[in-house]
Amino acid sequence: MDLGKPISCLHVVKLESQLADNLVFSIGMLLAIAGFVIGILAFIIAIAKSVRGSGKVRGGGVVMIGPVPIIFGTDKQSTRMLVLLGIILMVVFLLLTMLPVLWR
Repeated sequence: MDLGKPISCLHVVKLESQLADNLVFSIGMLLAIAGFVIGILAFIIAIAKSVRGSGKVRGGGVVMIGPVPIIFGTDKQSTRMLVLLGIILMVVFLLLTMLPVLWR
């Protein structure tokens, strides 16, 4: 019974690497699209609140430069939440950066 040529280990590793790369790319694209959708929805909600005249619009942002967060906000409450978000993002970034080193 002839089973054909055996598959080399290098070919299997290359195929698994391509599948992992495609998965990481797909997850990244989904997260980017989700971020845009959330931003657009927040913008629409802010416009709707200002048109009705109900509520005060407040906000802020976190800009990540590498693992370092730069935080700005319009009031104390939103700034505190963004500091917490910045710390969480910094820890996640550092864990994901160190993950390959820890798996060896």
